Amino acid sequence: MLPRHFSPSANIADLKESATIAVSARAKALRASGLTVIDLGAGEPDFETPRFIREAGERAIEAGATRYTITEGIVELRSVIAERANAVYGGADRVDAKDVVVGTGSKQALFNACFVLFGPGDEVLIPTPSWTSYYEMVSLARATPVPVHGDPDAGLKVSAESLAAAATPHTRGVMLNSPCNPTGAVYSRDELAAILALADDRGWWVINDQIYGRISYDGRVAEPLDIVTTRDRLIVIDGVAKAYAMTGWRIGWAIAPRAVAAAMAALQSHTTSNAAAVSQHAALAALTDVARADNAIAAMVAEFRARRDAAMAVLDAEPALRYVYPSGAFYLFCDVRVPGEPAADAGGAFARRLLDERSIAIVPGSAFYTPDWVRLSYAAPMADVLAGARAIVDTYRSSR
Repeated sequence: MLPRHFSPSANIADLKESATIAVSARAKALRASGLTVIDLGAGEPDFETPRFIREAGERAIEAGATRYTITEGIVELRSVIAERANAVYGGADRVDAKDVVVGTGSKQALFNACFVLFGPGDEVLIPTPSWTSYYEMVSLARATPVPVHGDPDAGLKVSAESLAAAATPHTRGVMLNSPCNPTGAVYSRDELAAILALADDRGWWVINDQIYGRISYDGRVAEPLDIVTTRDRLIVIDGVAKAYAMTGWRIGWAIAPRAVAAAMAALQSHTTSNAAAVSQHAALAALTDVARADNAIAAMVAEFRARRDAAMAVLDAEPALRYVYPSGAFYLFCDVRVPGEPAADAGGAFARRLLDERSIAIVPGSAFYTPDWVRLSYAAPMADVLAGARAIVDTYRSSR
């Protein structure tokens, strides 16, 4: 009997695969076939989770942390997250554990926020380039993602003015991310304050993804909780994946107004329920053993800085090659379009050449709605990062 044809539901009819995950999967498949491939596409620290966190996970298993927890996460973890937020937030509506929902990674927290806040007819402004999943999450909520392209002369960041120009009467929110994936750009306090003031004036929801917040090379990154005096339209998304090298533990969270947090927890109760109990206890250790965590993060950031600086030195050898200066995260975002030569997808063609000719995997800029660019991750050994940077320069020169 022939299989029946599958017609996707309207819920996912326009859904696109994550381009960043696809690049990594392609690199792994090529490696499995026997080829030597350098993967500079993954957005994942190449460090082991610090030992004290792993040991906390082991202790939690032996102590019986192998059953369901309440949907929104263990109260000890949510309380620590709330305390950390209150250390920087000065508003009267202090953060409580009941305002925190722990989920299966910051990705789930972002999706939950989009799903409970937006719906048909709503528009959400997305500074572009941005992480590929923002656009898809907004679409899955049946709302309309509206890319707002950043200024190349300002690190591809948007301004309050550019967001205001893109807004319509249907605008309901804006997604923020600093340090930014894919560029590594960081919004200054003044830039962030202007955007937050605009959102407050217009009554927009602000979803702030600060997952890369502790991977910073120029001092502490400004965040909305530093600036706002009320958080009644603010959702803060964070997690342990990047700074604590805990990607596989899958722990992220949202800090939201009480009614929004309750709605997110209700949604999560019908989808994934609680995040893994063992992972929650490991995350609790990461957030409470501050001295050891800070030491581990400082060592990791120092290595990222060394790789970044070495890669930039290679790229700087080709003055015509433009890239965004990365003040945070672990990405280099390069404009590979050759001036005077029209190309519908210069970044895609460039990335294919690197993979086919040099066995180096990077992410094409089309994944981030900027098809002239490519993203290189320096969350990889120094030798691989330098090989990737040299390949970008050589391929760019050969295209001119």
